Amino acid sequence: MSSRVLFLCAAIGLLTADLPNARFASAGQKPKEWAANIQPSEFVGAVTNPYFPLPSGRTLRYRGETKNGVETLQIEVTYGTKLILGVTTTVVVETHALDGQTTEISENWFAQDRDGNVWYFGEFSQTYENGSPINSAGSWEAGVGDAQPGIMMQAQPRVGDTYFQEFAPGVAQDMAQVLSTMRSVTVPHGSFSQVLLTKEWTALESNSVEHKSYAPGIGLILEEKGSERVQLVEVH
Repeated sequence: MSSRVLFLCAAIGLLTADLPNARFASAGQKPKEWAANIQPSEFVGAVTNPYFPLPSGRTLRYRGETKNGVETLQIEVTYGTKLILGVTTTVVVETHALDGQTTEISENWFAQDRDGNVWYFGEFSQTYENGSPINSAGSWEAGVGDAQPGIMMQAQPRVGDTYFQEFAPGVAQDMAQVLSTMRSVTVPHGSFSQVLLTKEWTALESNSVEHKSYAPGIGLILEEKGSERVQLVEVH
């Protein structure tokens, strides 16, 4: 059994396995600790996971009515890369806005291993107020301090799998659980089947639970938090 990836889950003991055949944590169990042994030779140059593809030059735009106003999100897959822990990651820039005014811009770093799992290596995030950056809270980079890469998307998602997407203790500890791989979803950009549905949250914030839907060949198409929906409207 390969030691490429080690997951330490307090609820289930030490799990050492090849991805994606391992259960990160079985249904109903939530890992409380996390460890990843990254070997750069086990990563590939492009992110092609069908639920999280990152072709350079692609831009996705989202829009939703929220209690605070009209929320928009733009996700741009750049041609840039960043070397982290010896792995060449793809740079993805997300721009959030509310009623047309930018509220956050983040640079995110992703890479895919040979099995098809997409790893999240960190982000540099700037929060804006009245057009000016005010802080970079929530920023983290794998290998800096206690921060470690998390899994953004499994190669073979299975209902009940629970895992860390981000692991920077006290800074960013987002988690996800797979709820379905067979959802049908319609958004302004189109109708999709075999959609992956996840529940995502962080222990660092109260009322943080949201649900995200990922369509094959596209990636994220819908974010739901309570009655609020931010939906994919166009892809370029």
